[in-house]
Amino acid sequence: AAGAAAKKAATRKAAVDSRTPPTLSSPDKVLFPGDTLTKGDVAAYYAGVMDWLLPEIAGRPLSVIRCPGGIDSACFFQKHHTAGMQLVETVRLKEESGGAGDYLVVNDAAAALELVQFNALEFHPWGALAQAPDIADRIVFDLDPGEGIAWRDIVAAARQIRGLLQQVGLESFVRTSGGKGLHVVVPLDPGCDWSVAKPFAQAFAQSLAQLEPLTYVATATKKFRKERIFVDYLRNGRGATAVASFSLRARAGAPVAMPLRWEELGRVKAGNQWTLRNAPARLKRLGAHPWEGFETLRQTLPEQARRRSR
Repeated sequence: AAGAAAKKAATRKAAVDSRTPPTLSSPDKVLFPGDTLTKGDVAAYYAGVMDWLLPEIAGRPLSVIRCPGGIDSACFFQKHHTAGMQLVETVRLKEESGGAGDYLVVNDAAAALELVQFNALEFHPWGALAQAPDIADRIVFDLDPGEGIAWRDIVAAARQIRGLLQQVGLESFVRTSGGKGLHVVVPLDPGCDWSVAKPFAQAFAQSLAQLEPLTYVATATKKFRKERIFVDYLRNGRGATAVASFSLRARAGAPVAMPLRWEELGRVKAGNQWTLRNAPARLKRLGAHPWEGFETLRQTLPEQARRRSR
């Protein structure tokens, strides 16, 4: 029976893998005006990095940022399925309002490229799988620099956070945000309920702000963030998203959120160092994923955090 099930699953996978992406309309439409990058350039980028991107987003409720008129026109955040999407799948999930919504789910390259056809520039997955939306399998700390914070300060903060997480038994991974900051990402396997993961992330951020109040804040209020690093823990929670590794950002220069090895962080000059134009060459040089071991690491939140939520 197990063999038959595996064979059926393989057949389904082959069918999904063989699906054809939609024909790209308006490939010459300029989406990044300052960089003269077109919809065709965006589609070519995503097709080229799909083997890297797809494991980041597949099987997760997904939001996208769509920019039908390019980044200098109105862009919008979309999480629900819409008319005309034929390859993108859905998962029906309860919402805070008490109702339910059909959330986007991508399971293959063709579906991801269909979203590009719909002018999606950014991919933002949940920190949970569509089949288990209440179970966090990662925590993301988004280090967002306030005015007056230098890049070296962000690098030092990421390293400090890594060390503090190690003290409670958690390994972490780092990526550029494609903006001004860095993300420190903690995989969880087995995962835990958001009712445990979210308070842990909040308490960790607040303890940092108490430990070093001249360096960190744990509140999004702008007036408190000058010359401080906002440790944004709000990427964590049911329905919250964080930008995927290898996703473009809808910003000038077409920057990319790029995963790094911790050892190379000191050589990185900015959070938007990699772009649509230079990211593919980096990936070609890398060979192995910079986050090697992320998918196989077995760790969960400290027992103290789990007890606190009971």
